Amino acid sequence: MNAAVFTSSALSLPISFCKTRSSQVTRKKGEFRVFAVFGEDSGLVEKKNQWGHLFDVEDPRSKTPPPPYKGKGKFMDVNQALEVARLDIQYLDWRARQDLLTIMLLHDKVVDVLNPLAREYKSIGTVKKELAGLQEELAKAHQQVHISEARVSTALEKLAHMEELVNDRLLPVRVATESDRPSYSTSVQDSDRVGGKSLNVSGPVQPYSPHLKNFWYPVAFTADLKHDTMVPIDCFEQPWVIFRGEDGKPGCVRNTCAHRACPLDLGSVNNGRIQCPYHEHLFECDLVGWEYSTDGKCTKMPSTKLLNVKIKSIPCLEQDGMVWVWPGDEPPSPTLPSLQPPSGFVIHAELVMDLPVEHGLLLDNLLDLAHAPFTHTSTFAKGWSVPSLVKFLTPSSGLQGYWDPYPIDMEFKPPCIVLSTIGISKPGKLEGKSTEQCATHLHQLHVCLPSSRNKTRLLYRMSLDFAPILKNLPFMEHLWRHFAEQVLNEDLRLVLGQQERMLNGANIWNLPVAYDKLGVRYRLWRNAVDRGDDKLPFSG
Repeated sequence: MNAAVFTSSALSLPISFCKTRSSQVTRKKGEFRVFAVFGEDSGLVEKKNQWGHLFDVEDPRSKTPPPPYKGKGKFMDVNQALEVARLDIQYLDWRARQDLLTIMLLHDKVVDVLNPLAREYKSIGTVKKELAGLQEELAKAHQQVHISEARVSTALEKLAHMEELVNDRLLPVRVATESDRPSYSTSVQDSDRVGGKSLNVSGPVQPYSPHLKNFWYPVAFTADLKHDTMVPIDCFEQPWVIFRGEDGKPGCVRNTCAHRACPLDLGSVNNGRIQCPYHEHLFECDLVGWEYSTDGKCTKMPSTKLLNVKIKSIPCLEQDGMVWVWPGDEPPSPTLPSLQPPSGFVIHAELVMDLPVEHGLLLDNLLDLAHAPFTHTSTFAKGWSVPSLVKFLTPSSGLQGYWDPYPIDMEFKPPCIVLSTIGISKPGKLEGKSTEQCATHLHQLHVCLPSSRNKTRLLYRMSLDFAPILKNLPFMEHLWRHFAEQVLNEDLRLVLGQQERMLNGANIWNLPVAYDKLGVRYRLWRNAVDRGDDKLPFSG
């Protein structure tokens, strides 16, 4: 950490200015103008510099607030140190532009001195003297450009070094050889060498670790589970069906009849019991198939003696407008994470989609917003500018934080949940530099249930803290679904391509960088779960 702070301080370079003569070069806001051409009235004619728009960049020091760490006895944390380094690079970029502009303006002045019209009013001696002076100024300006280039190169190297110091806290260091690489795995392994770091997600998707099953998983929205309906789901490659019992509480049983392995979701729910359709209305009588209660016990066997038969059931409950199941073998946790939208938000849409991708890849995508202005140019990120630097700032032990420069707060909630709050001014537009600076917000919930090794059940909930009237407009659910599908389609073409290459051996986490922080932490958390570690990383 001390090395990072020292490196940041070293990046604060001394400032020097290349001055030009005010009588010959002036600048207006938004353009540069050069006075050098003589007109018929022996006066100067204004000539516009065609390169002005490339150099009209505000000095970044003018908009940099005083840092909170300056003063006796104050020290920078790692994020402040990185911020200092990035601001220095912005200054060096501005400085280099000014140096290059100086050269271009001097070249313009050389052209002006050699202008035949100008020579009519000046002696050869005067012209030679001016050219000699300009040549000397050009030599100094060229030298200054070389200095700026060296400073930028050094600053970028130091910034890369600092980011490595930060990432060292996330990724274990190891130089691996080809011989000691393990077989392909979808969990994070110490295998591929990634700039001294190890993070490997490649090869065919392996069976899910039993430890990953020992969590509460949201599997359906409460609104979709009526008293006479059921919701079939796949979870960890096992078929289940959810329905409400006689007491109105949800239950989850294996979606396979004990009699002939018929899918129970093809049947019906009556009086809190699910009825298998295989022998329903046999010979046009009122007989129905075998019936099961929410604990999996068979309560009715038409046309035969009732046997003691039971199908597998798993713990199931209802909270925050969602139905949850516990697919693991360990006793279920007594607490569930809260998924309620923040105070002041109203739920506008709840959508469920089945996607043909492995759920870890989908989580990687959702936890990365740096791709938005490149990928989602036709939907929510339309018009977003492309920043020179993107950061995700997070506590040292957390799985949450905020994006900079986007006004977006984000959190990963184990085992498969992503929450985000976005400050918006109008659909698809951002305002402010943080969510606190924004007047209106969009809150999103994404649940990525691992249906199988190549399929994910996505539960999406959208909430707004403005325009409550939209909730009551007809067909709004269809509009939100259409928009959500558009956004997902922009991502799916990329994630499906990643999945194809991953299955063939490509490492989809080959070169993690600073803005991948939350995705890296998810993968390290997932790795610890797969190993069965007693204490999981970033948990507090």
